[in-house]
Amino acid sequence: MTDPELKEKIRREMLHIAAKRGPEKSLCPSEVARAAAEDWRPLMPLVRQIAAEELAEGRIRVTQKGKDVHPLEARGPIRLSATYNC
Repeated sequence: MTDPELKEKIRREMLHIAAKRGPEKSLCPSEVARAAAEDWRPLMPLVRQIAAEELAEGRIRVTQKGKDVHPLEARGPIRLSATYNC
């Protein structure tokens, strides 16, 4: 799988899982990585990058301990959830 294909697969999985759960429930970014590849740990920086892109588009909300954060600036665990635009 080429890099653009992998990036699109991650984006699709992120939006699919988030939309399925709705804005009131969140997901762990590792769920997205696990859905995209068996060897998921190396994908975590890419998942955060895509989360940042989706945040900028207004499709994903990113939180840490219930507060909005930017996925590329936050250290430690973050959660993703759909916005009503997802």
